[in-house]
Amino acid sequence: MTDQVTLDAAALDAADPLAHLRAEFELPEGIYLVGNSLGALPRAARDNVTAEFDRWSALGVEGHFTGDLAWEAYHELLTAPLSSLVGGGEHEVVAMNSLTVNLHLLMVSFYRPTPTRHKVLIEGHAFPSDHFAVESQIRQRGLDPATSLVVLDPRPGEVTLRPDDILAAIAEHGDSLALILLPGVQYYTGQVLPMAEITRAGHEVGATVGFDLAHAVGNVELDLHHWGVDFAAWCTYKYLNGGPGGVGAAFVHERHIDDQSLPKLLGWWGTAKATRFQMDTTFEAIPTVESWQLSNAPVLSMAALRASLA
Repeated sequence: MTDQVTLDAAALDAADPLAHLRAEFELPEGIYLVGNSLGALPRAARDNVTAEFDRWSALGVEGHFTGDLAWEAYHELLTAPLSSLVGGGEHEVVAMNSLTVNLHLLMVSFYRPTPTRHKVLIEGHAFPSDHFAVESQIRQRGLDPATSLVVLDPRPGEVTLRPDDILAAIAEHGDSLALILLPGVQYYTGQVLPMAEITRAGHEVGATVGFDLAHAVGNVELDLHHWGVDFAAWCTYKYLNGGPGGVGAAFVHERHIDDQSLPKLLGWWGTAKATRFQMDTTFEAIPTVESWQLSNAPVLSMAALRASLA
């Protein structure tokens, strides 16, 4: 005899408008509930990656410039779907590097401490790599995390942050707060932080606001442009099923893209596409977030990601 719980689950499965997509993935044995750590393999990823091996074999270096999948512009194939997922314009979103690398690149631009405004606000249970990155950025500027790092913990006996406590901490440290860097979704508890309210409160006190969206992208609705978020970074191997070590991505609000006063680490993939391969040493920034790129795209990783974003 089938119990009622099983019958109810089967009925829900039958009514699920996304149920047919299960067949698009290769799943390990058992019930796979760790997509928050590594998403499952899209079946089409094999074909996409194999196609790039075939192009490499047939074209060699000319693969950079040949056909609709030319490697020089391969990252552009990901721009529209990623922009849609995070609520950004296509000029504000780029696939590149990995999450922590992108956080470092963005903090080079957006963590600009002064003698009186030098603090960074993070949460006490931030993903360790975020914590390490922030501390190292503080030390790199000759500052001490003991005085420049504000760590916000839940109240005693609680496991999530109260939104009012986040906003109160922003107000409390407002005059000395240079940067707020918080997760969109807390990786351990699953708490969705009020990103729009945090952004608004941060800007009211003169701070820059960035988010780590590793557990938010592909999981919750995002509207970064309209929320006014200054920057964000995320990985693609969790809910976006991009594969282990998959390429990361970044968002920079359009109001910052043409700001020549922002410090930035430069590489040849951020310079004008029309002259990039002329090997000129004069940097001419691409007039989009692509100017934060350093090196050419990891095409095999991006080929796998294309499968889940299709």
